Amino acid sequence: MKKIFVLLMICAFALMTGCGGGNEHSNKKPDAPIKLGTIKHLNVTETLLDTYFEKAASRMNQTSSMHAPNHVFFDNMVSMLAALDAGQVDAISTYQSVSNYLVAQNDKFEVMNDRVPKVSDSFCCAMREDDTALKKEFDDAILKLTADGTLAKLVKTYISELDYTATPPIVDMPKFDGAATIKVAVTGDLPPLDYVSADGTPAGFNTALLAEISRITGKNFELVQIDSGARAAALTSKLVDVVFWAVVPLQDTLAPPDCDKPEGVILTEPYFSDEVTHVNLKK
Repeated sequence: MKKIFVLLMICAFALMTGCGGGNEHSNKKPDAPIKLGTIKHLNVTETLLDTYFEKAASRMNQTSSMHAPNHVFFDNMVSMLAALDAGQVDAISTYQSVSNYLVAQNDKFEVMNDRVPKVSDSFCCAMREDDTALKKEFDDAILKLTADGTLAKLVKTYISELDYTATPPIVDMPKFDGAATIKVAVTGDLPPLDYVSADGTPAGFNTALLAEISRITGKNFELVQIDSGARAAALTSKLVDVVFWAVVPLQDTLAPPDCDKPEGVILTEPYFSDEVTHVNLKK
């Protein structure tokens, strides 16, 4: 798996540093819906997501620069960046912290002057619905880390004051002899939130938070790298016990709060929120 990931990252960095692909979206009419690359959701289809945005846009005061996009799903960040570079999508949808990282890492990218409704998401962990005891442990740990200020410190270290031009720091995961081991899915598709280094080592904000949850619960966490598009299947098939990022919309004007929760899945307390932003190639 590590060798495959390294090859994918090499391809991604090659694309990001100027190899191949034209910027076709520069010829698109200003009032035409953009093709917006998006990491595949847990339970929402491209068509349904388009519908949510169309309804939201219709309720807003329309201007010539605001339109609902046409979403195109991708299983991982590598393939999405490749599609952007090739002009197959006009922009990619991600989060403010991730766009900061992408832009700082390569001057080929810029944050798009958005022509779509502004939304924000809250991040949670996803588990199978019969793992109520595990959910409670996570919930209690997240609430404790919020109350004692640890979560705010992690946000400061790994997001708000992070040097986005550098590689996110590696995180040491606690190990407890004889303790239960929980398999947790990480993707690496939302750096520096969900990040995996070139040698296959998980790092970044999510991993740092998971290490704190491990210390509180006394459980060992085995990190399993998967594509974002496989998160739901990995959880329901019991390949993993926890998906360490699922999102719910903060605004009920765009989509129902449980719209992306598959049947048989429960979500923990939220541990972070971020605004959705869009990145395109510089014209």
